[in-house]
Amino acid sequence: MVFKRRNPRTYLQMLAEAFWPRGGWTRAFHYVKHRIRRLPDDPHRIARGVGAGVFISFTPLFGLHFISAMISAKVVRGNILASLLGTFFGNPVTFPIIAFTSMKLGHLILGTSFDESQHATLFGKFVGAGHDLKHNFFALFTDETTQWVNLYNFWNEVFLPYLVGGFLPGIIAGVLSYYLSAPVIAAYQKHRRKRLKDRFEKLRARLHARNEQAREKG
Repeated sequence: MVFKRRNPRTYLQMLAEAFWPRGGWTRAFHYVKHRIRRLPDDPHRIARGVGAGVFISFTPLFGLHFISAMISAKVVRGNILASLLGTFFGNPVTFPIIAFTSMKLGHLILGTSFDESQHATLFGKFVGAGHDLKHNFFALFTDETTQWVNLYNFWNEVFLPYLVGGFLPGIIAGVLSYYLSAPVIAAYQKHRRKRLKDRFEKLRARLHARNEQAREKG
């Protein structure tokens, strides 16, 4: 294959780069910013797409962020590709802050307690919920009894507070992303159009000069 890697990455390398890209998150941020600015669409549609993607980053719909961002972009009539790029606002650097803030706010809204000493066991709760899902799936085809304890605890202690608490910060971050990105994208597109126009004018002038020279020689 023409575009196949000369040295294929191992699964460990792919996992590591998912948390820390080869060029670092700063380079990844500039790449996403560059891609967003160059999207061929109305600046406000692109900005709405970015806002939709940023909003979805505040939800606990892990594994479904792209699909959720596409749906959100459709709802607000935003650019779908921009919404996918906007989800990169949620990354291994920002996720701990988003998760901790959303869960704490969610528990406050729901009137439940948030034990900060249990923050380190969040991974264990995800694992426990996954274990119950796997067990219950196989229980459909065997005589095993379904288990719901871990799923119930995960729903009440993690998912529901995260969903409720992330809604308001997500809306605020999404709206801010729209108002901050729209004028930047518009200015970039205007500058790019002017640069292309100037380049075209120079090329036309060069061709005109070449034709005049050819006429004089003829």
